[in-house]
Amino acid sequence: MQENKSNANSSVNLGPNQLLINGNWEQGCGGEVIAVECPANKKIICSVPRGNSEDVDKAVNAAESAFSSWSRMPASDRGRFLLRIADAIESRAEELARLVAHETGNAIRTQSRPEAYGCAAIFRYFGGLSNELKGTTYPAPDDVLCYTKREPLGVVAAIVPWNAPVSLASAKIAPALCAGNTVVLKPAEDAPLGVLWLASICSQFLPPGVLNVVTGIGPECGSALVNHPKVRKVSFTGSTAVGKGIIRAAAEGVTPFSLELGGKSPTIVFEDSDNSKVVEGVALAMRFTRQSQSCTAGSRLFLHEKIFDSFLEKLTTYVNSLVIGDPLEELTDTGTIINKKQFNRVCEYIKEGKETPNVDLITGGLPPTTGSLSQGYFLQPTVFSCNSNDWKLAREEIFGPVLMAIPWRDEDDVIRMANDTHFGLAGFVFSKDTGRAIRIAHQLDAGWVQVNQGKGQSIGQPYGGFKQSGIGKEFSLDSMIDSYTRLKSVTVNLGS
Repeated sequence: MQENKSNANSSVNLGPNQLLINGNWEQGCGGEVIAVECPANKKIICSVPRGNSEDVDKAVNAAESAFSSWSRMPASDRGRFLLRIADAIESRAEELARLVAHETGNAIRTQSRPEAYGCAAIFRYFGGLSNELKGTTYPAPDDVLCYTKREPLGVVAAIVPWNAPVSLASAKIAPALCAGNTVVLKPAEDAPLGVLWLASICSQFLPPGVLNVVTGIGPECGSALVNHPKVRKVSFTGSTAVGKGIIRAAAEGVTPFSLELGGKSPTIVFEDSDNSKVVEGVALAMRFTRQSQSCTAGSRLFLHEKIFDSFLEKLTTYVNSLVIGDPLEELTDTGTIINKKQFNRVCEYIKEGKETPNVDLITGGLPPTTGSLSQGYFLQPTVFSCNSNDWKLAREEIFGPVLMAIPWRDEDDVIRMANDTHFGLAGFVFSKDTGRAIRIAHQLDAGWVQVNQGKGQSIGQPYGGFKQSGIGKEFSLDSMIDSYTRLKSVTVNLGS
């Protein structure tokens, strides 16, 4: 572990810290606030309103009122709004990157800056798809016309987590608006500022009420939003436990929903891939430079027994070269855990790993108690090895930089272990034999599999999980059509 002690926390533009309802910035009906903490130094950045059911009701009513004109607007015009937003985000991307790094603890060079530019790319992608919401004509007698048309759903309730807040907010706002819906979005209480900044850019171009943002906590604000009778679609990214609650709530109103939930993703490395390039790919798949606070993190590393020791030696050298420190400093590779609760939770997993028989700590461990890193929620990349996929730390989503390495010998056995989980979000396969790697990829019970790389999602490719990792897809034209429109069939008698 290399430590970066410099401090670059100055010159961060916090942007708005109020609710956006019907084009206006408001304090919130209840008058209560939520403190936003900087996880790198545990200092309070500012506060945002603790929105309640009354605020949610105002926001949903504003979105419903705006829906009539927004949904009837020519699709190409809606697309032009999104393209203007994309340009505006890109022109100020550095400002957004610094804000996201400051509030989430994600390193600006490796995480927050790519995320900021990625937001612009998402709006630009969906802005260019506005004329692709097409129907189909069907065979019929000469005096009959049969066709389908795509219609927007109405008010979309969007809820996003704190690990990649502006990217995930963009991935819900842009396709929903492109399809003609209006949106009420609730950001995570731990990272609302980047989302509010994004909303401020959008509000410069969009008609009032088309996009509304209400900050608050889940049981109050989030629950009121999901259960609101005027909401016509719920799009949620977050934990599996909360996702199950949303399914129950949506059942009451027969409300469509899409969910991107947790993961415990496998990474399989074959004996022909014991090299530095694969080591870097494995570390990237594990999302170490985002402190592994990612649902797609390849946190179960299945290494062929022939290369087990030598690969772990290379991996240890690599992860120990990562620079941990101030998220706003350019030399930093990896920043901080989001908050004290999550920090303590990950530490408990590490403690249990160190105390478990037949489990070896390869590198990392508990955080420092002295020095500059002890002033924030910093954790070093940690790798354990064990012989069983049944161990608790190999089955539960930790959402922190804790990787489990497990040896394997038989191909059928590693596929069985990889699929032996109630999650099914992502998977990673590394082998010089591309045909073999693709064969394994096809057998993994996961919605998104990468071969010989560990990169993030690609805009335009459908992304989403299987089993308890979610329902529905995001990031693509097909996903927009499936998630944010309804299909209407029309039959016309031409002879009358």
